[in-house]
Amino acid sequence: QVQLVESGGGLVQAGGSLRLSCAASGPVFSTYGAGWFRQTPGKEREFVATISRFGDYTHYDDSVKGRFTISKANAKDTIYLQMNNLKPEDTAVYYCAATALVASFKEREYNAWGQGTQVTVSS
Repeated sequence: QVQLVESGGGLVQAGGSLRLSCAASGPVFSTYGAGWFRQTPGKEREFVATISRFGDYTHYDDSVKGRFTISKANAKDTIYLQMNNLKPEDTAVYYCAATALVASFKEREYNAWGQGTQVTVSS
């Protein structure tokens, strides 16, 4: 079982940037696909971005396309989410996750989750 811990959340103004990190530990992390999801109280968890196990494929939700970038540093067992031009609607708890699949945008296909990190964007 992969263990994931997010960090890098905080309070930023609209238009600002933030980079989230997800430190992973456990067996063969570099062979797992990964993703970022977010959740606001009262709403369901939403897909944000995914990256293939080898980093050669990425996919983003339309709401963040062009603004967010997901990446992996397998040698460091770390997943990143670079967030630029942040908007108030980006405010949420962000979770990283790992999947045994190459990549996925489906929450049910992820088998390991971090505890989340809060991102708040002020207007």
